[in-house]
Amino acid sequence: MPPVRRSLVRVLPLLLSVLLAGCGAPAPRDTAEREVRAAVAAWARTPPAQLAGIPLEDWAYEVSAVRRSGAAATVRAELRYRLGGYDAAAAVSAREVSLAREDGRWRVTGDRAAPGALPQLWDQGPVTVVRGAHSLVLGAGRDPAALSAIAAEADRAVPAVSAAWPGPWAGRAVVLVPGSLEGMAQLLGRPAAEYRGMGAVTTGRVGAAPAPADRVVVNPEGWAELSPEGRRVVLAHEVTHVATRAATTATTPLWLSEGFADWAAYRGTPATPEQAAPALARAVRRGEVPGELPRAQDFAFGGDPEALARAYEGAWLACRTVARRWGEAALVDLYGRAGREPWPVAVRGALGIDPQELTKDWQEALREQFR
Repeated sequence: MPPVRRSLVRVLPLLLSVLLAGCGAPAPRDTAEREVRAAVAAWARTPPAQLAGIPLEDWAYEVSAVRRSGAAATVRAELRYRLGGYDAAAAVSAREVSLAREDGRWRVTGDRAAPGALPQLWDQGPVTVVRGAHSLVLGAGRDPAALSAIAAEADRAVPAVSAAWPGPWAGRAVVLVPGSLEGMAQLLGRPAAEYRGMGAVTTGRVGAAPAPADRVVVNPEGWAELSPEGRRVVLAHEVTHVATRAATTATTPLWLSEGFADWAAYRGTPATPEQAAPALARAVRRGEVPGELPRAQDFAFGGDPEALARAYEGAWLACRTVARRWGEAALVDLYGRAGREPWPVAVRGALGIDPQELTKDWQEALREQFR
């Protein structure tokens, strides 16, 4: 027994050193993996020909993993690119690239969104590009004339929003138009039911850090149901979100963000509260004056559409009340302060009152408006 124990004592340090060495250094790549990576690098030097009309810059794929099975390989990679003239930082997308070995060489045969990742618009079909004076419109499987009409609306929205929001912003918009409601939902990674009946939404990161430009994503089905004036208001609302993004933070009340976007969209139009806030008007006339400004959960889709309408309408009328009573500059100041100060401090600094007084003023304005 003693000799056996001494043998174990000598062997265990040797095994431990081997295991530690294996943990400390990555396994060397074999020749086939190097060839696969080289094939992806060569293929990714320039964007595919079918994307030639899109102003893509800094296009690059960074391979993170390679799986091989005989003459086939699958690569997990990170795609990075910028829309030239629009994106301040790279957009990032997780991709899965397929390759096949033919005649002694690896060739890329497919490129798609990685499992669980959001697709790019071009994953849904050929992309048509329309450039406006202040906009870039990209459509998948859409009629060029329809895309040109959307670009014209975006070009009208940008200067109108700049007049309402004097803060710094790029002064241009990127609009994505998928082929269907389902295509829109895929781009956003949410159920299609959440966007049914909506004209458009905006994606983007809050805050002022460098980031890809916000994308306004149009629901082609909801858009088709809108009147010309409705389309103008919807697109101006979404472009306002683009303009105010740098000033919007996690502390900005959602009612202020949505209400300000509607206020900017309706500003300069002949729309009256009766026309633009019918659901809230009905509620107030029933004696159902809201007890508080709309909460974040009141803006959730998929619930009672009448309640959702009242939330948006109430937010708009709150911003309208501030603009009419304290002035447009005070409303803009309130928005900016709300993104960097506690809400009570922001209200007192911009309006000289407490939040409770603001709520009471808004409630009184509703009673007066919808008597």
